[in-house]
Amino acid sequence: MPKALIIDDSRSMRMIVGRTARELGFDVVEAANGREALEALAREPEVALILCDWNMPVMNGLEFIQAVRADTRYSSAQVVMVTTETEVEQMVRALEAGANEYVMKPFTRETIGEKLRIIGAVH
Repeated sequence: MPKALIIDDSRSMRMIVGRTARELGFDVVEAANGREALEALAREPEVALILCDWNMPVMNGLEFIQAVRADTRYSSAQVVMVTTETEVEQMVRALEAGANEYVMKPFTRETIGEKLRIIGAVH
């Protein structure tokens, strides 16, 4: 079963996104910020999908994506930014940093599923 890494400083949001990922066929690993997520990736390098919040303490989502995309070990991981940031400029920054897709909160299970189909993470 493919693994998904859910990164959000909100425990309830990790539960919501994690449930959606499980329903779509993923084993789930969680982290509360970008630094924890990098540590989780070091332990679980086979993560296929990363669903990442933008606004987090310690290391935010944009910094995390930049760090992941700078490390060739994780080049095959699909990264989706899941955030309350709704400005087009923020979306462009995330995509330029290496995000494959962008989902704005609040979202539905269908929205996540559709974005994952677009990038080929689910069928």
